[in-house]
Amino acid sequence: MGPLKLPSTVISQTDIARLMRELNGLDDFFVGAHARQSGTKMGLPKISRQIDLTARENKINLLDMAGRQHMMAELKTIYEKAPNLHISFAIEPSPKAFEKVILWMRSNIHPQTLVSIGLQPAIAAGCVVRTTNKVFDMSLRASLAKEAGYLKELVQGAVDGR
Repeated sequence: MGPLKLPSTVISQTDIARLMRELNGLDDFFVGAHARQSGTKMGLPKISRQIDLTARENKINLLDMAGRQHMMAELKTIYEKAPNLHISFAIEPSPKAFEKVILWMRSNIHPQTLVSIGLQPAIAAGCVVRTTNKVFDMSLRASLAKEAGYLKELVQGAVDGR
């Protein structure tokens, strides 16, 4: 088994933590089922779509303890070491648009890139991307601030009739 492939619905460290909690719950269920007296009625735990997609994409059988342990170890590694970006937008992006962003990042930056989304209405348009040690301001606000002198010159020229 190689490194875990993340579906596009698993995007942030919060999602990874949720998957780890759910895997722990499955382990607890199977330990309890093993200790239970045979013939006793028990309800199967419900699993989320995210853990189901992750298991399917990686061909992991969640009924198999070794598969769950491998998945848990990989999730812990991703949680601790995967590139983690924060992107701020002026408005909340649509899920479809953000899925394209995630897929691009995972194919061009790192296959396990995690992203958290923030809202900053002051940026007007575009986005601000933060990593652990760098900020990329691709907002309209930053572009206008960078060209403030030129814009002032254009407006002055229009007013003066040049």
